[in-house]
Amino acid sequence: MRQVGVLAAAGLVALDTMIARLEQDHENAQLLAKGLAEIDGIKIDPERVQTNILVFDIAGTGQTTAEFATKLRRRGVLANGLNARLIRMVTHKDISRSDIEVALLAIRESTRE
Repeated sequence: MRQVGVLAAAGLVALDTMIARLEQDHENAQLLAKGLAEIDGIKIDPERVQTNILVFDIAGTGQTTAEFATKLRRRGVLANGLNARLIRMVTHKDISRSDIEVALLAIRESTRE
């Protein structure tokens, strides 16, 4: 592999400065999971969310994951469909608590369309 220093530098930054930040990402994921659990048509168990990655079931909305993700994207929220009923979202260093609130509002609106 050529020029592995670029990859190594990213790893060093992650180890040196992002470990403490990861806890905040996990807290934001919990906030998102708890908010999702309150939305009709969405199934998620917040107790099972252990990292900054969330997977939730939208089958109760009557929408496909592609439709749902498109509605969210129009509202500035990114999500990926894993299959016909599961959506994946990830919190990270560029996502704040207020961003979680914006995402929850967009999700609520998207389930009602």
